[in-house]
Amino acid sequence: MITNTQSGTSIHEVAEGIYRINTPVSVPGGPASFSFNQYLIVDDQPLIFHTGLRRMFPLVHEAVGRVLPVERLSHIGLSHFEADECGSLNEWLAVAPEAVPLCGKIAALVSVNDVADRPARALGDGEQLSLGTHTVRWFDTPHLPHAWECGFLFESRTKTLLCGDLFTQGGEGQPPLTESDILGPSEAFRGQMDYYAHAVNTRAMLERLAAERPTTLACMHGSAWRGDGATLILALADVLDQERKRKA
Repeated sequence: MITNTQSGTSIHEVAEGIYRINTPVSVPGGPASFSFNQYLIVDDQPLIFHTGLRRMFPLVHEAVGRVLPVERLSHIGLSHFEADECGSLNEWLAVAPEAVPLCGKIAALVSVNDVADRPARALGDGEQLSLGTHTVRWFDTPHLPHAWECGFLFESRTKTLLCGDLFTQGGEGQPPLTESDILGPSEAFRGQMDYYAHAVNTRAMLERLAAERPTTLACMHGSAWRGDGATLILALADVLDQERKRKA
């Protein structure tokens, strides 16, 4: 569903009760065509993961409002502290008076509790949070793909991994949900601007995510993906291993 014809912002359900909000953009000095996604989990305690850039707030607000009253939001989640992750965090806290930031403990410590207008609900590694019928679990993934405080949420009912900047694809992010290859396009994008920190324990972190056997990958840039997530994540680990060996 297109929610704003001028910007092309749209919202689509990619797993049961989980909606992808997509806005195509042109980034000055960056890729000619790109997209930003946020993910809304509709439940007793609704959660939005990634806020989008601060100037995108009206577009994302409009899209969320097509699905539920924005004041019902309980959690404003982020993978790591970056403008496209939480640029409009305080705008969301202003319109959703019961909502709190949701992030890992490191993010709360080093950034969020200073910047946000309300203290964060900081999750420890492996900690679960019930939203009602959905339950999310936090995974600490420092420096995967970047930022010390980075982490991801896994929704157990739908087996959806909210995987942030993993599998970033260029272009406008169409279709909303694909079963086609995204490793090739995401690696082609990374080849132009490598945003990975290449931590020494990258493979171990990817194997831990793969062990959850996700069936939907909620990518922050590009299409969301459906299929055998474990195999795809391990394929990414293999690519990164091979690259490390070439450069050694």
